[in-house]
Amino acid sequence: MAKLWETLNRVGLNTFFFLLVGMIILAKAFPEWGSEASPLPLKAITGIGISVIFFFYGVKLSPEKLKQGLSNWKLHILVQSTTFLIFPLVVLLLYAVWGDETNLFWIGTFYLAALPSTVSSSVVMVSIAGGNLPAAIFNASISSMVGIFITPLWMDLMLPETAVDFDLTDTIIKLSFQVLVPVILGLFVHKYLVKYVNKHQTTLKNFDQAIILLIIFTAFAESFSENMFDGHTAGQLILLGVLMLVFFLLMMGLMYLLSKALKFSREDMITVIFCGSKKSLVQGAVMGRVMFPDPVVFGVMLLPLMVYHALQLMVGSAIAQKLGDVKSSGQKQ
Repeated sequence: MAKLWETLNRVGLNTFFFLLVGMIILAKAFPEWGSEASPLPLKAITGIGISVIFFFYGVKLSPEKLKQGLSNWKLHILVQSTTFLIFPLVVLLLYAVWGDETNLFWIGTFYLAALPSTVSSSVVMVSIAGGNLPAAIFNASISSMVGIFITPLWMDLMLPETAVDFDLTDTIIKLSFQVLVPVILGLFVHKYLVKYVNKHQTTLKNFDQAIILLIIFTAFAESFSENMFDGHTAGQLILLGVLMLVFFLLMMGLMYLLSKALKFSREDMITVIFCGSKKSLVQGAVMGRVMFPDPVVFGVMLLPLMVYHALQLMVGSAIAQKLGDVKSSGQKQ
């Protein structure tokens, strides 16, 4: 149990997780703080903060390591196909059978399926489980940049069937200026600032989390102020959690079977399982803020992603620890 808690701390399921829950409670208690009428310029702060986050993300990327990672193309194709193709298709299949276009939870689930993979927790879990770490870094990094274009395309296909307003061209332009341009600028100054970034990793991580918490707070505050959660019972929210858990395990199992079919090594299989099944709360919050300008709608749509995020950390950490223990015991023998 001590090892499991240590692993959970390493991937961030500690203070930040409880602060996420706290932001929802705070938004429920004081929705006016996050509304358009708030005297606090929270939207302006988060807008600037988002660009700063991705600038330093670009600084952390190593151009040399990205070049080195190009060789294992079969693994990369599978991970990116899983992230941006298989995930959305699975949800579309389920939507065709049980979907309800008036239910924002369904649209939120599709949004989570169309998002890029998370970087930090994917890399940490691959490391713990004994997978191919360079391939994990490469895929998580590429996924974040490719998602700027693919996620809006998927949502454009989905949203014409709904009442959510969405402008594809405007969204890609905004995301490019707010996310892609800062990443590219960060890459250009990598060799000058990488030592500074490595030295202040904890401070930058705290800054990243603070901006995400502000996005979560404002989104839910607007939703609560407009009574968007009225009519959703506690039972429905519990059911959402169960369905997200089943979805996560389903995708991990699918990654395992595809890796087996392609006869990947154990290390590559672990990388596929963890990089292919993760979804990024950071980019989900950032991109959603641009794609869904109505914060009332955005708050409800974020809920499936937040539930999935918590589950992928808890369940993924336990699985990664188990795989790491199996590898360690095998090496001792």
